[in-house]
Amino acid sequence: MRYILIILSVFTGEFFWKKHVEEKIPEGSSKKALHDTIILTKYHNRGAALNIWEKRPKIVKTMSVALTAMAAALFLCSFGVAGRGVLKTGLSLLLGGAFSNTYDRLKRGYVVDYFRLNVPVKRIRNLIFNVSDFCIIAGAALVVLEELDFGKE
Repeated sequence: MRYILIILSVFTGEFFWKKHVEEKIPEGSSKKALHDTIILTKYHNRGAALNIWEKRPKIVKTMSVALTAMAAALFLCSFGVAGRGVLKTGLSLLLGGAFSNTYDRLKRGYVVDYFRLNVPVKRIRNLIFNVSDFCIIAGAALVVLEELDFGKE
Protein backbone atom coordinates (compact mmCIF):
# COMPACT_ATOMS: atom_id res chain seq x y z
CA MET A 1 0.00 0.00 0.00
CA ARG A 2 2.83 2.43 0.81
CA TYR A 3 4.20 2.02 -2.72
CA ILE A 4 0.86 2.97 -4.24
CA LEU A 5 0.85 6.01 -1.93
CA ILE A 6 4.28 7.05 -3.22
CA ILE A 7 3.03 6.88 -6.82
CA LEU A 8 -0.15 8.80 -5.99
CA SER A 9 1.74 11.41 -3.95
CA VAL A 10 4.21 12.16 -6.73
CA PHE A 11 1.52 12.24 -9.41
CA THR A 12 -0.98 14.29 -7.39
CA GLY A 13 1.63 16.70 -6.04
CA GLU A 14 2.96 17.33 -9.53
CA PHE A 15 -0.55 17.62 -10.98
CA PHE A 16 -1.42 20.49 -8.65
CA TRP A 17 2.02 22.11 -8.74
CA LYS A 18 2.13 22.06 -12.57
CA LYS A 19 -1.41 23.49 -12.65
CA HIS A 20 -0.25 26.31 -10.36
CA VAL A 21 2.80 26.95 -12.55
CA GLU A 22 0.65 27.01 -15.70
CA GLU A 23 -1.78 29.50 -14.17
CA LYS A 24 0.55 31.77 -12.19
CA ILE A 25 3.97 31.90 -13.83
CA PRO A 26 4.38 33.54 -17.25
CA GLU A 27 6.36 31.38 -19.68
CA GLY A 28 10.01 32.38 -19.83
CA SER A 29 9.90 34.50 -16.67
CA SER A 30 12.35 33.75 -13.88
CA LYS A 31 12.20 34.20 -10.12
CA LYS A 32 14.76 33.09 -7.56
CA ALA A 33 13.61 30.99 -4.60
CA LEU A 34 14.99 29.06 -1.62
CA HIS A 35 17.78 31.53 -0.86
CA ASP A 36 18.62 31.87 -4.57
CA THR A 37 19.40 28.14 -4.97
CA ILE A 38 16.46 27.55 -7.33
CA ILE A 39 15.24 29.66 -10.21
CA LEU A 40 11.55 29.21 -11.04
CA THR A 41 11.17 29.27 -14.82
CA LYS A 42 8.14 27.89 -16.67
CA TYR A 43 9.01 25.98 -19.81
CA HIS A 44 6.95 23.77 -22.12
CA ASN A 45 9.12 20.80 -23.09
CA ARG A 46 7.65 19.31 -26.26
CA GLY A 47 10.34 16.64 -26.61
CA ALA A 48 11.81 14.00 -24.35
CA ALA A 49 14.65 14.71 -21.92
CA LEU A 50 16.67 17.74 -23.02
CA ASN A 51 14.12 18.32 -25.81
CA ILE A 52 15.28 15.28 -27.77
CA TRP A 53 12.89 14.63 -30.67
CA GLU A 54 11.06 17.90 -30.08
CA LYS A 55 9.95 17.85 -33.71
CA ARG A 56 8.62 14.27 -33.40
CA PRO A 57 5.87 14.45 -30.76
CA LYS A 58 4.19 11.20 -31.83
CA ILE A 59 7.39 9.23 -31.25
CA VAL A 60 7.91 10.93 -27.87
CA LYS A 61 4.32 10.18 -26.78
CA THR A 62 4.51 6.57 -27.96
CA MET A 63 7.84 5.97 -26.22
CA SER A 64 6.61 7.64 -23.05
CA VAL A 65 3.52 5.42 -22.90
CA ALA A 66 5.50 2.27 -23.77
CA LEU A 67 8.25 2.89 -21.18
CA THR A 68 5.70 3.80 -18.51
CA ALA A 69 3.76 0.60 -19.26
CA MET A 70 6.95 -1.46 -19.02
CA ALA A 71 7.82 0.13 -15.66
CA ALA A 72 4.27 -0.53 -14.44
CA ALA A 73 4.58 -4.19 -15.47
CA LEU A 74 7.87 -4.50 -13.57
CA PHE A 75 6.25 -2.81 -10.58
CA LEU A 76 3.35 -5.29 -10.61
CA CYS A 77 5.74 -8.25 -10.98
CA SER A 78 7.80 -7.03 -8.02
CA PHE A 79 4.90 -7.78 -5.70
CA GLY A 80 5.37 -11.48 -6.39
CA VAL A 81 8.74 -11.31 -4.64
CA ALA A 82 9.04 -11.00 -0.86
CA GLY A 83 11.04 -8.06 0.45
CA ARG A 84 12.84 -5.97 -2.18
CA GLY A 85 11.70 -2.71 -0.58
CA VAL A 86 14.40 -0.67 -2.31
CA LEU A 87 13.32 -2.01 -5.71
CA LYS A 88 9.64 -1.34 -5.00
CA THR A 89 10.37 2.16 -3.68
CA GLY A 90 12.48 2.93 -6.74
CA LEU A 91 9.81 1.69 -9.12
CA SER A 92 7.19 3.69 -7.19
CA LEU A 93 9.15 6.94 -7.52
CA LEU A 94 9.90 6.21 -11.16
CA LEU A 95 6.24 5.47 -11.91
CA GLY A 96 4.91 8.53 -10.10
CA GLY A 97 7.17 10.74 -12.21
CA ALA A 98 6.55 8.79 -15.41
CA PHE A 99 2.76 8.92 -14.96
CA SER A 100 2.95 12.68 -14.39
CA ASN A 101 5.12 13.46 -17.41
CA THR A 102 3.24 11.02 -19.65
CA TYR A 103 -0.06 12.59 -18.56
CA ASP A 104 1.33 16.00 -19.55
CA ARG A 105 2.42 14.74 -22.96
CA LEU A 106 -0.95 13.15 -23.68
CA LYS A 107 -3.15 15.90 -22.21
CA ARG A 108 -1.20 19.08 -22.95
CA GLY A 109 1.14 18.03 -25.76
CA TYR A 110 4.15 19.07 -23.67
CA VAL A 111 5.66 18.51 -20.23
CA VAL A 112 5.56 21.43 -17.81
CA ASP A 113 9.06 22.06 -16.48
CA TYR A 114 9.47 24.82 -13.93
CA PHE A 115 12.76 25.11 -12.12
CA ARG A 116 16.48 25.43 -12.63
CA LEU A 117 19.33 24.98 -10.19
CA ASN A 118 21.28 28.18 -9.54
CA VAL A 119 24.77 26.69 -9.74
CA PRO A 120 28.01 28.12 -11.18
CA VAL A 121 28.12 25.61 -14.06
CA LYS A 122 26.18 27.27 -16.88
CA ARG A 123 25.30 23.99 -18.67
CA ILE A 124 23.60 22.71 -15.51
CA ARG A 125 22.07 26.09 -14.64
CA ASN A 126 20.37 26.25 -18.07
CA LEU A 127 18.58 22.89 -17.65
CA ILE A 128 14.93 23.19 -16.62
CA PHE A 129 13.34 20.36 -14.60
CA ASN A 130 10.25 19.34 -12.71
CA VAL A 131 9.99 17.18 -9.60
CA SER A 132 8.85 14.23 -11.70
CA ASP A 133 12.20 14.27 -13.50
CA PHE A 134 14.02 13.91 -10.17
CA CYS A 135 11.66 11.14 -9.06
CA ILE A 136 12.36 9.25 -12.30
CA ILE A 137 16.13 9.65 -11.87
CA ALA A 138 16.09 8.76 -8.16
CA GLY A 139 13.77 5.81 -8.78
CA ALA A 140 15.91 4.46 -11.60
CA ALA A 141 19.03 4.84 -9.44
CA LEU A 142 17.39 2.88 -6.60
CA VAL A 143 16.35 0.11 -9.00
CA VAL A 144 19.89 -0.16 -10.38
CA LEU A 145 21.46 -0.10 -6.91
CA GLU A 146 19.06 -2.78 -5.70
CA GLU A 147 19.76 -4.98 -8.70
CA LEU A 148 23.55 -4.61 -8.37
CA ASP A 149 23.45 -5.45 -4.68
CA PHE A 150 20.87 -8.24 -5.09
CA GLY A 151 23.18 -10.28 -7.31
CA LYS A 152 25.92 -10.35 -4.67
CA GLU A 153 26.19 -13.22 -2.24
